[in-house]
Order: sequence, then C-alpha cells, then structure tokens
Amino acid sequence: MSTRRAFVGGVLATPFIIRTAAAQSFTLNVNSALTADDPLFKGLEAFKAGVESRSGGRITVRLFPSSQLGSDEDVLEQARAGAGVAVVVDGGRLAPFVKEFGILGAPYIANGFPELRKVVTSPLFERWVEKLRSASGHQVLAFNWFQGERHVLTNKPVARPADLQGLRMRTPGAPIWLETIRAMGATPTPLPWTEVYSALQLKAIDAAEAQHPAVYGSRLYEVVKFITKTAHINLITGLVGSRAWFDSLPQDLRTLLREEAVKGGDVGSQATIASLTEYETKMKGHGVTIAEIDVTPFRDATRVVYDKLGYADLRREVDAILKV
Repeated sequence: MSTRRAFVGGVLATPFIIRTAAAQSFTLNVNSALTADDPLFKGLEAFKAGVESRSGGRITVRLFPSSQLGSDEDVLEQARAGAGVAVVVDGGRLAPFVKEFGILGAPYIANGFPELRKVVTSPLFERWVEKLRSASGHQVLAFNWFQGERHVLTNKPVARPADLQGLRMRTPGAPIWLETIRAMGATPTPLPWTEVYSALQLKAIDAAEAQHPAVYGSRLYEVVKFITKTAHINLITGLVGSRAWFDSLPQDLRTLLREEAVKGGDVGSQATIASLTEYETKMKGHGVTIAEIDVTPFRDATRVVYDKLGYADLRREVDAILKV
C-alpha cells in the first residue's frame, strides 16, 4: 500500500491511499455440517492456521461448524454467486454439475483413504476440477478430506443384502447413494441428517448408514442396536468454494490456499482414522453390537450401480490410477 498527495486547484489535497494487490486482504468463511469436536474439524483448524500464517494475515479464515451458515446446498449457491465462502461436501452434491464427481461416492470404489487420496490428487481428478469451474462456478480447493467408511445401522442383525429387504434406510439424496442402498436390498429414504435421530426413534425409518464419527456425534447409538461394518462407501469429501472469489486472489494466495487445503485434509483424515477404534469402544459401551462381516455379498450386489448410472468406463479409468 502507498500514500500519495495530489494538487487540486493548486491546493495540496488530503492524502489518498492506493491499495496494491499485495496489500489487499480477503476473508474466507468455511461452513461445515461437522461439529467442532468431530476429528475432521481438526483439519479445518489446521487449514485456518496454515493459510493465515503463510499469507501473513492477507487471508482470514473463519470456521462455522454445525452448518451455522446454512445447508451445504445453500452455501454452494452462495459460492456460485461469488461469495467468499467454502463448504465441506461430498462428490454427490457436485455430480449435478459435473457427473464424474459422483463416482467418488460409489460403492467399493477404493479401499480406504490411501487409495482415495491417490484418485483425488491425480491429473484425472484435476480435469474434473476444471470442468466444475466452467460448469457451475465452483472451485475445489482440495478433496482429500476423509470422513470414514459408511456402515449399516439397524435394530436387527444384518449379514447379507437379503436381510435389508423391506427396510426403509435413510441416505443422502444423490443418485449414486440412492442406487447403492437400493442395490444393497433396502429402500432408500432421503432425509436431512439432522432428522435421522428422531426418524429412527419414531420408526419413520428402519435403518440408516453412516460413518462412526457422525453416528457418535449425533448419538444414534441411542436409537439403533446394531452397526454392521459393510464399508459400502468410503466417504471422501472436499473443500469447495467460489471460482470468482478464488480468481480474484493474487496468484500466490491461490497457490497457498490449495496447498493448505490439501495439508488440512491430510490432518483431518488422519485424525479421523485414528479415532475410529475409540468410537467403536464407546458405542459398544452404550450397548451397540458392532458386527464384522464378509462384505462380498454386498460388493457383488452393488456392482450394477456403475452400469446403471453410466460410470462403468470411468471406473476403469479410476482402477487404472489405483494400479499404478
């Protein structure tokens, strides 16, 4: 920033300020459905610290847990409009804009975080990021935010897809999730996450599926008796904001923002992985039976999802990345 004085009508005028790009400051408001005690939230805290430190205070990051800024969809719309916001979302919410993102939530697409990370840091994934910028005006900062494997929550034992027949199972409303649950044998029932506890309690639904941190954080162990470890979906999410806002930043800030988003994702993902055994111990202490099963019947039953939704060719591309 520099200060200059000008002569107006022969009189030395009041100083005025010229702001250069290097002196501009920016604020990024990050919204998440996560609670502040969710292990993945540690990644957001690391992201905030890293960005503010490396930018020398030129970017301020404000964190809003528990969807304080609104639903994920609302914040995505704010981002499309150019607001300085970002939100932690899964690929299913981006698939309406760029179909390829939907495969990240497909059944048994990868084995755990290391394989998922390989996919979402690949040149193939970066092509999807560019397509999204053009299609919807969103900017992916990083997509290596692992929330854990999703398992089946019921009030009866489950060992095979036939055991889910006739059960109304809550799942997010994205097509890839709906078809996965349908292929597993249950009747998919979209509901906001905040309504799952009461819906199970009132028997408006019979079952749900989710990852351990979300189950424990929402106290669903109070309204289900069994958690069957199907691991049908590895929930990988991303930090997604506005292309217009991102493009307004100087190049050095754009670079550090994406680098710190990847670092934050790794911090949060490792914290999540480290927490899973403890969550199981706690939920067992509340009387929940956690069952390890042979997931082969579920893996076989859900193969049809890829053909049904037109992801067969893309899956082969993903498999090629994982084989390298």
